[in-house]
Amino acid sequence: MHDIGNCVNRVDHAHSGAILAYSILKDMGMPVEERTEIMMAIGNHDENTGTAISDISAALILADKSDVHRNRVTNTNLSTFDIHDRVNYAVTDADLEVNEEERKVILNLTIDTKLCPVLDYFEIFMDRTMMSKYAAKYLKIWFELVINGTKLL
Repeated sequence: MHDIGNCVNRVDHAHSGAILAYSILKDMGMPVEERTEIMMAIGNHDENTGTAISDISAALILADKSDVHRNRVTNTNLSTFDIHDRVNYAVTDADLEVNEEERKVILNLTIDTKLCPVLDYFEIFMDRTMMSKYAAKYLKIWFELVINGTKLL
């Protein structure tokens, strides 16, 4: 539901989505305190305008920003890929692991470097990665990024 605002416009989709979600949750009979919490999490999940403001928003950020994988790409014609398609398609495995004992969350990615250099991942995901780091910090846990077996953060 957090990306429902994309049906209005990709720009400011988090804010549009928060408003749409609030109305839907209200119609479903959710208590005002709960729908307000969800609305605030949705409204703060975009890396350009948001930040972790609650446990729910931090969890949403971690889940959303770790969403990189091949099956996000609907166009499979490699010759027409833009950088987003190329990076997502090159990620052959993505796993977000929560290690409660060590109080950390680990994003493990396998990137096929024949399709895309790791540097291309950072070109489009650096802001998302940093947002994940700060969301984890809000939760008083550590965020790690591991790409092709190498711990980078």
